Amino acid sequence: MTIENFIRGIPKAELHVHIEGTFEPDLMFKIAQRNNINIKYKSIEGLRKAYDFNNLQEFLDIYYSGAGVLIYEQDFYDMTWAYMEKLNSQNVIHAEIFFDPQTHTDRGIQFSTVITGIHNALIDAEKEFGITTKLIMCFLRHLDEDQAFLTLGQSLEFKDWIVGVGLDSSEIGHPPSKFQLVFKKAQDLGYLAVAHAGEEGPPKYVQEALNLLNVSRIDHGNRALENDTLVQLLAQNQIPLTVCPLSNLKLRVIDKLENHPLKTMMDKNLLITINSDDPAYFGGHLNDNYYKIAKALNLSKSDIYQLAKNSFTASFLSEKEKSNYIEKVDDYKINLL
Repeated sequence: MTIENFIRGIPKAELHVHIEGTFEPDLMFKIAQRNNINIKYKSIEGLRKAYDFNNLQEFLDIYYSGAGVLIYEQDFYDMTWAYMEKLNSQNVIHAEIFFDPQTHTDRGIQFSTVITGIHNALIDAEKEFGITTKLIMCFLRHLDEDQAFLTLGQSLEFKDWIVGVGLDSSEIGHPPSKFQLVFKKAQDLGYLAVAHAGEEGPPKYVQEALNLLNVSRIDHGNRALENDTLVQLLAQNQIPLTVCPLSNLKLRVIDKLENHPLKTMMDKNLLITINSDDPAYFGGHLNDNYYKIAKALNLSKSDIYQLAKNSFTASFLSEKEKSNYIEKVDDYKINLL
């Protein structure tokens, strides 16, 4: 069996994906037309050509522009449903999904509109495909902590639908320490915590996310490798890192996939998972990330098996649920022997 077929068939989870980042150009144009919104690109092809970024900020400028066509509950439902159909086609059986309410509430869309559309699609996808999900609400780090507190308050009505809080958007100049109080409040309210750190930002940001925000896992974390003490801490405590290979390539965090640190991270006993981040913008969903990094780094089927297991180990599923899913991964491997 080829490595591609092995990847295609193995059960896996995705733990780092922004629902707004799954918004494909064809659906974006369809919803823009439905809502009578003019977007600056003349065609789907023109929009795709714009996806040539030099850094995170250039990507975010287009990302927020695309999100501007989302107005109604049905829009958020359609975007989420399209992503869930993609997961089903790639044998992804669990997903923990970020959403950015401030991207929408800042332009006058009600929090309830955003989350209800997303939630209803997730519920329907579980019924239709059997895919389980958890929803993580992110704070935009380029905004201030007071606005994050406002978003936290808006979320409480829907607390049963949200497992945790995260931190995303422009990393440079916006350290995790900026959000220490709101993360403390969120955890007091029962939310789990994750944070983007060490993608473009320094290892210090990873340390702050761990020590000041008390996060359960780090999103990205590539630059943690620059600090040996930090690497030892991450390995000893098996703190998950949700690594996104094609995102790192597209945003110029690395110059080519052959230089990606994923295998080095695995060799240092870090709990690494593979994820797609913003697949509509970065050239591939989860299986594409697995395929391309496996080819670039010459990963073995044993490596892929470990990464798939890690995706459940690092999840926010219960211990019983994790065991059940890992058993599926084990069964897949055994049946191929």
